[in-house]
Amino acid sequence: MTEIEIHAARFDSPEAQRLIRDALADLGARYGGSGDDTPVDAAEFEPPDGAFLIARLDGEPVGCGGWRSHGEGTAELKRMYTAPAARGRGVARALLAAVERSAREQGRKRLILECGDRQPEAIGLYTSTGYERIPNFGFYKDEPGCLSFGRTL
Repeated sequence: MTEIEIHAARFDSPEAQRLIRDALADLGARYGGSGDDTPVDAAEFEPPDGAFLIARLDGEPVGCGGWRSHGEGTAELKRMYTAPAARGRGVARALLAAVERSAREQGRKRLILECGDRQPEAIGLYTSTGYERIPNFGFYKDEPGCLSFGRTL
């Protein structure tokens, strides 16, 4: 089995931006449009107010995810993605655990996220790792199909 390596990266690095473009293309294929119009600023992912992580298999970047502050003691998961060729190999689960650990190390006690109902893989990951439905929040809170989840860290 190939080892999954996860390292912090700048949100605006070329490697991160390539993965984010792939993530948005995947979302665009599922929902149409740009994939996600949520306003995001690279500075939001700088410690101690956030972090961005990249997962690698055999040295190749295959996944990403980050968190940004969302009020007192809460972090919001953003841009979680695993490349199709790497799915089913534990990348997303390892990446999610690393994002949670990073947020916890910066004093966050809760992680929240929003996703859509056309992302069954993501919904399965979140519910199997202890996330529960919460009231919708964020950019898409009033959109049909928006699902919000949260978990105490």
